[in-house]
Amino acid sequence: MKSIRRNFLQCFLAIGILLSLDCAVHAQQIRVITTIPDLADITRQIGKELVNVESLTKGVEFMHAVPVRPSFVPKLNRADVLVAMGLDLEVSWLPALMEVASNAKILPGQAGHIDCSIGVSVAEVPRTVDRSEGDVHPRGNPHYNLDPLNGRIIARNIADGLSRNFPRHKAAFDKNLNAYLAELNKAIARWEGTAAPLKGAKIVAYHRDWSYFANRFDMEIIGSIETKPGIEPTPNHLISLVQRMQQEKVKIIIYGPQSDRFPRQLAGQTGATVVRLQSTAGALPETDTYIKFIDYNLTSLFAAVKKD
Repeated sequence: MKSIRRNFLQCFLAIGILLSLDCAVHAQQIRVITTIPDLADITRQIGKELVNVESLTKGVEFMHAVPVRPSFVPKLNRADVLVAMGLDLEVSWLPALMEVASNAKILPGQAGHIDCSIGVSVAEVPRTVDRSEGDVHPRGNPHYNLDPLNGRIIARNIADGLSRNFPRHKAAFDKNLNAYLAELNKAIARWEGTAAPLKGAKIVAYHRDWSYFANRFDMEIIGSIETKPGIEPTPNHLISLVQRMQQEKVKIIIYGPQSDRFPRQLAGQTGATVVRLQSTAGALPETDTYIKFIDYNLTSLFAAVKKD
């Protein structure tokens, strides 16, 4: 009996030691909070075992209308670094959270705030801002992550930001950055081949978030389902859109986290194929990384073009 107790106690102590070591490892890791899953994946690729990364949002969520959860505030309070898309993508929910959170080091302009939009060639910057035009972004279209070439810029910004905050790990971050860029460059070369049949394709998009993607792969967006950004279509707008689709021989309708009601309605009137794409990583199990989610989008579009 004593032998059994002794063995049990030894096992219990061993488990306790392992758990303590695990907690110690996590305590030593750099705590990174990101605003979207894409940034979380790329940060993990660059930080590796040095970082503990969590995204505030999920891939299935519409980034302009993220439901704010009470758990967001303590996560921001504990963060060593915040990695954000910038260009006001998170403007409807992040600034309010930052006011409540008491973590000055991750505020915009501080060292712990990594803005991944720095260096991006921004599309669709409005000359004037008029709220009657819908959900207009004063600084331009913030969905630059959909152009995989901007993935390089995102990765470099993250590596630079991590090195700025934790210079003792700069060599590791640089090494991991180079390895990730090599992997991403291989994927980009592959995507150029996959996207070749899509060149010149005319499409209709639900929301104005696909400009970077379409421009990169030489597709033409001839119209949006929304009357204006963030505003549901009127019957007259849909009638006009159907007429233009028929004139332009548009065969593809794309949408992301929105309802498929209007895409299906248009498809029924025009014979176009509806394709649900992912605007961020993680919406599906097979799109849990940045590279996989771009892969998914191109493969889905290629299948639609091949079908027609």
